[in-house]
Amino acid sequence: MTKRQTYSKEFKLEAIRLLQEGNKTTAELALELGVRRNQLYKWQEQLKKEGSASFSRSVGRPKQDQLSENERLRKELEEVKLERDILKKAAAYFAKDLT
Repeated sequence: MTKRQTYSKEFKLEAIRLLQEGNKTTAELALELGVRRNQLYKWQEQLKKEGSASFSRSVGRPKQDQLSENERLRKELEEVKLERDILKKAAAYFAKDLT
């Protein structure tokens, strides 16, 4: 599986600027930049909607505290599963003695 290509904010803004200049067709510009033509339109629309907040790096990427929280929760889940399995085995063991 290939990793998704990410582009910097500066790259996107420059691509939009070149698109708006109109010196080249969108297809030519996309080919030159190595992106899909519709991606240029999406970036342009995003810039219109969000303005200067567009393309911020934090969008869509988990923050460090979220990553550490996920790691902590995974460890806690492992411990709870282990405890559950031990209790199941103990319950089965003591259930045999009752019969």
